Amino acid sequence: MPRTIVITGATRGIGLVAVRELTHRHRDATFVLLARPETGAAAVTTLLDDGVRAEFVPADLRSLSSVAEAAHDVSERIRSGQLPPLGHLVLNAGVQHPSAMSRTTDGFEGTFAVNVLANHVLVRYLGPLVDPSDRIVITVSDTHFGDLQHNLGVMPGPQWRSPEKLARPGAFRAPTTTAAGRTAYSTSKLAAIYMVHSYAREFGTDGAGSHAGPAVIGFNPGLVPGTGLMRDAPLPMRLSMKYVLPALTVTPIASTQRDAGQWLADVVTGDARAPSGAYVSRDREVWSSAESYDTERERELRDVADRLTAQWLPGR
Repeated sequence: MPRTIVITGATRGIGLVAVRELTHRHRDATFVLLARPETGAAAVTTLLDDGVRAEFVPADLRSLSSVAEAAHDVSERIRSGQLPPLGHLVLNAGVQHPSAMSRTTDGFEGTFAVNVLANHVLVRYLGPLVDPSDRIVITVSDTHFGDLQHNLGVMPGPQWRSPEKLARPGAFRAPTTTAAGRTAYSTSKLAAIYMVHSYAREFGTDGAGSHAGPAVIGFNPGLVPGTGLMRDAPLPMRLSMKYVLPALTVTPIASTQRDAGQWLADVVTGDARAPSGAYVSRDREVWSSAESYDTERERELRDVADRLTAQWLPGR
């Protein structure tokens, strides 16, 4: 059956690899890339040249009004039959800033806005349209563990604050430093896992306890050099990501873009078996950090996310 697959973060890196892989598994699918015009148009042109049914809808994830407009456009086209019914929703985009002081046009801290709030607007709009047999996949990160095994001593672990504070610039000590920017990233990824759990509760069952909606999965690709995640990082870190860290892909520490993209496709299609709310690291389901199962934080974060994004949500 023809379907639409909506994906963010697919103009390069593991997202683009995943689209190509998914094309082989869903030959009748139409891929809708939500992306900035300067990157989305080029990526879709390349995919079309390769015979992939693809289009892009302009969306700047740093602007929640832009995200809402894109989601509204896609949802209306699906409802009107201009696009096939919505299958998978893949929220792969993410950012990391060189400080914790970036500010979006909406006044939010940039890392939290893209990695948490933009996803929330997309799930609120498009999640109810996803076929119950399909999946919502959100790319997270093992940096949320905050230990040497997962972070290699390079990324500081998360430092939880009230969601109201995390959503604004300056939430961490020495907020103008690179360390604070990295802390904002790992903390936003912990928040993303809380949101995965919240969405899984929402879509997973109906009032009678029966399966009612799509499975919601958090996917960790591991360290993947060359994806552009650190494009705003200081020059030494960018050079390291480009020339040094790729050598680690022959070890268990890092993954190639090809492997990570294929694993993402496996999670999307269900070839990587995992229940709703699960955390899939690379190619298998594992436990996320003990901290990530704090249901009180989960509820507080969801309440704050609903309130902060209310003006951009359906029915506003």
